[in-house]
Amino acid sequence: MAVASRTAVPSAGTTKGDLLALHRHYAATGDPETRRALIEAHSGLAQALARRIGSRGADSVDDMVQVAYLALMKAVDRFDPDLGYQFSTYATRVITGELKRHLRDYSWSVRPPRAIHDLYLAAESAADDLTQELRRNPTVAEVAERLGVDEESVLEAGEAGFWRRTPSLDRPSATGDTDVGDIVGAPDDGFARLEGRLLLEALLPKLDDQARRILDMRFNDRLSQAEIASRLGTSQMNVSRTLRRTLDRLLAAADGR
Repeated sequence: MAVASRTAVPSAGTTKGDLLALHRHYAATGDPETRRALIEAHSGLAQALARRIGSRGADSVDDMVQVAYLALMKAVDRFDPDLGYQFSTYATRVITGELKRHLRDYSWSVRPPRAIHDLYLAAESAADDLTQELRRNPTVAEVAERLGVDEESVLEAGEAGFWRRTPSLDRPSATGDTDVGDIVGAPDDGFARLEGRLLLEALLPKLDDQARRILDMRFNDRLSQAEIASRLGTSQMNVSRTLRRTLDRLLAAADGR
């Protein structure tokens, strides 16, 4: 297959020899159109691996496909057609590694130690293989034997895998008449406000009448300092100083309790 200056996307009838010629051309020239053609020719492989491996994780299929495509680009760039093995074999290894690394590093809501990450993924893979071989779901003992670890380690990895994604607060509660989020407790700043109010009530009697009136007009009536000065027949500067002095006194008393 002759490679033109603007490489056409391979058709359904493109042979392995045609693709090998494209790989050789790209390795020699770095032509971006050839690179694009190779990526599109193997896009089905990337999508299939993303769906198969992504089904074990918490990320959306679209996210996994994007990771697979990035890995495919890396495989196209690094592939050496003169080494004698097929690109699909090499790309499968590269894409699978990137997908598993993504699941290991980014898709966990609660991050267990790396060893448990790796064991969980290995246990998932071993369980898939054993299911095909045994034509039934394998037991924990069988998975542990396949991996050469004890059953307790497999159970621990499975427990960690349960927390790959935290459950949604929008899911129905056990009673079914409300969502979980509606019954989960939340911080209530009402207690802090109540404590502050009680403290203020204890401190206010220690202030003179004018200071209490200025505080009342400023924080209850929401008057500006100019409006307060007008009502009291004093200067705005005097109101500002009184406010600052009074607040400093209240803060000092609150700190001392």
